Amino acid sequence: MLDMSVLLAVSGPVRVGLSIAAGIVALVLVLIALSFGRLWIQALVSGASVSILELIGMMLRKVPARAIVESRIAAKKAGLDLTTSFLESHYLAGGRVLNVVKALIAADRANIELSYATATAIDLAGRDILDAVRTSVNPKVIDCPDPTKGKETVDAVAQDGIQLKAKARVTVRANIARLIGGATEETIIARVGEGIVTTIGSSISHKSVLENPDNISKAVLSKGLDAGTAFEILSIDIADVDVGENIGAQLQKAQALADQERAKAEAERRRSMAIAREQEMRALVQENRAKVVLAEAKVPLAIADAFKAGNLGIMDYYRLKNIGADTAMRESIAQPKKDSSS
Repeated sequence: MLDMSVLLAVSGPVRVGLSIAAGIVALVLVLIALSFGRLWIQALVSGASVSILELIGMMLRKVPARAIVESRIAAKKAGLDLTTSFLESHYLAGGRVLNVVKALIAADRANIELSYATATAIDLAGRDILDAVRTSVNPKVIDCPDPTKGKETVDAVAQDGIQLKAKARVTVRANIARLIGGATEETIIARVGEGIVTTIGSSISHKSVLENPDNISKAVLSKGLDAGTAFEILSIDIADVDVGENIGAQLQKAQALADQERAKAEAERRRSMAIAREQEMRALVQENRAKVVLAEAKVPLAIADAFKAGNLGIMDYYRLKNIGADTAMRESIAQPKKDSSS
């Protein structure tokens, strides 16, 4: 009787503990059922079953279980068997799972070869794989130049100096094989713009460009501008060509003005040199006159020395004076008479 009473006393707490444990398990099962039951049933009836343990693992790894399951269901319905582990790993790597699945479905429907590994690699590279598949199926048109960048036309000057303003529309198709590492639309626009400028610049006359604008398209398209890009250029269409300014005439006018200014500067330089030369000659004349005055001042001294030395007599001196007087008289007679009215 003692052993039975002890057993009953011990079994009471055990039963309580088991009841609590059973309640906790039941509560956990209820929470799991509430959290994942509907999602689990949806995957099951869609033929893309996912185990409860996988759903719990997604919760613990902080992966959106609904997005993964719905992506798997969509792939399964399209005939693509993508496991949840593949989808989870792409999500954890920072990829857009639903976008990749939609791209794979679209590529499969369009008979475009696209593997899951390639799609996830393109997505992780920052490219919109779904948009690339759509562009591969339905080519898109790119405006050249891009009007959103502020420039409306590609401006170029023909050899006759006339400016032409062109607009082009480039039809491209995505090249999925070159999406990783391939250049973007900006490169296509830049290359096409460069080709238009080169083609117009090599034209003898702007009239030939206006008469046959399709020559621009042919010349630019033949350059293989899509090399190294993520697109394949299908066509280049010149939407509009307008005549701009006469750049050649403006350049000639500017050159003429520059030549005129240079000629003025050269003339001013020569005038300044002439004035400087004139001043130099005047200074030289004054210098020579001073020398003459100095020389004339020595004449009386020389005469006095000649008198002292006996080399000059009084009669010789008077003859010199007479000669000087005659010379002065002739000079006065030779000078023109002044007008009395003045």
